Amino acid sequence: MPRRDGWLVVVDPQVVFADPGASPWGSPMFAGAVPRMRELADDFGRERTVVTRFVADPSLGGSWGPYYDEWPFALVPDDDPLYAVVPELAGAAGHVVTAGTFGKWPVLRGLLGTDAHVTVAGVATDCCVVSTVLPMADAGVTVVVDGAACAGSTPENHERALAAMALFAPQVTVR
Repeated sequence: MPRRDGWLVVVDPQVVFADPGASPWGSPMFAGAVPRMRELADDFGRERTVVTRFVADPSLGGSWGPYYDEWPFALVPDDDPLYAVVPELAGAAGHVVTAGTFGKWPVLRGLLGTDAHVTVAGVATDCCVVSTVLPMADAGVTVVVDGAACAGSTPENHERALAAMALFAPQVTVR
């Protein structure tokens, strides 16, 4: 029976981050974290699970211009297979939100609100996860980061990001 309390947010479980062979952004930890992501999604149920998607948005300007100069492979349409949710999590969420930024709080705020209790999983722990978690906590959301359901760019960066987020207790709990 699915949980009836809180939300699960799975940050960017997409092909572009799933496999170092598929893109230079692929996490070597992703395959190991996916079973835990799926377990959490099953536990929370579709209606309490949100999947976020990162897509290229060069119109953002500022530092995003040089960013895409360095990573031109990412400048593909939103519906490109590179930005698809991985098969293991496709259909697991009742809500899918898309943003062209690392942090997803701006697109989550209206759905979750600031009184929410949220468990966070996803990739990359040291980029999009931490960029989502810290603004959530700053807005008043109670956040649990499930470290086993997160994948960093490297194991070392994963551990550093988890340690940084743990500094924000009691608003952020890392388990």
